Amino acid sequence: MSTDSEADGFPGKPGAGGVAVRPVSVADVADALALGCKDMWAAPLMSIAIAAVYTLGGWLLAACLAVLRLPYLVYPLAMGFALIAPFVAVAFYEVSRRLEAGERPSLSAVWCAVRAATRRDVRWMALITAFAFFIWMDIAAMLTLSFFGAAALDLSVLLTEILTTSQGIAFLIVGHLAGGVIAALVFSISVISFPLLHDRDIDAISAIITSVRLVRQSPVAMAAWCLTIAAAVVGAIASGLVLLPAVLPVLGYATWHLYRRAVA
Repeated sequence: MSTDSEADGFPGKPGAGGVAVRPVSVADVADALALGCKDMWAAPLMSIAIAAVYTLGGWLLAACLAVLRLPYLVYPLAMGFALIAPFVAVAFYEVSRRLEAGERPSLSAVWCAVRAATRRDVRWMALITAFAFFIWMDIAAMLTLSFFGAAALDLSVLLTEILTTSQGIAFLIVGHLAGGVIAALVFSISVISFPLLHDRDIDAISAIITSVRLVRQSPVAMAAWCLTIAAAVVGAIASGLVLLPAVLPVLGYATWHLYRRAVA
């Protein structure tokens, strides 16, 4: 006799927290992105309004770093946004969930749902990703000062050193490798754990294990999704965060739909 998970097309038995995971493909990633764009089109003003809050926060942090004469941390700060993006996307998960259920999302309903979610283990996952973010910022500061010393305090001098010297090229390679390792680890534990914690009342450890199981079962698709997120974030940074209000909602909605493909 087949189990319920097998009847739903899930291989094997449910894992941690009774959550069964099925592998996803690159086509599923593409479909999730298409559905993310569809949700963005269905609630454009709300999507942009939510994303604008985070965009303004990014500009404010960058301005603070400039005032504190820490310009060399602006780029690591922007790239590190991808580490905490799954948490800030919780509001988008709720919008997608309501659209999926045929309901009309409202800012008040989304806010209430997000507040309810933060009283569960979403807050512990947020602490984990925030800790990884601060570790990344510390590593970025240490590497920059180690390579360039006092020159790092002058943005124009720093850019010249990075772009015109072999030392600068070495710095870029080492810095991006270090950031890539941290991002890969955080991606593995959070790729579907945040939408799972928002959707179900389970513990953070079970959500992390479920997320890692998905990455292990679908390495190619998850690599494609990780690269997609990285490319979108780089594009948003290159625009001075102007494109972030459009990029962030699509990624958030797509993450929800990818979660729904992977978890019953």
